[in-house]
Amino acid sequence: MGLTTLIERVKSRPDYANVGMILCHNGVVRGTSRDGRPVSGLTITVDHEALDAILAEQRQRPGIIEVLVEISDGSLKVGDSVMFIVVAGDFRDHVIPVLEDTLNAVKKRVTQKTEHFI
Repeated sequence: MGLTTLIERVKSRPDYANVGMILCHNGVVRGTSRDGRPVSGLTITVDHEALDAILAEQRQRPGIIEVLVEISDGSLKVGDSVMFIVVAGDFRDHVIPVLEDTLNAVKKRVTQKTEHFI
């Protein structure tokens, strides 16, 4: 899918005139782990039910028009996109915290990753 497709989904909404900001996140597979070891890739598993619950919760927040998340399931190599998040809302004061909270919730409750070391 990708960011462009997700943004177009937001723009096609009948209530798009209420959007004042679209904020995006594109997480990618780094070439090193947090502790600096070289990585050849990742394997990602996704809990789709937990993701649906997070999206439903975040969409209820004030000023939020839409929250979309796409996560790559399976084996990924360095440089591949892991996750896209698009948050659309009225003002940045509403949109920025929702992107951050959605990202943190997804990392904590939705995805499991296994790094493959070189």
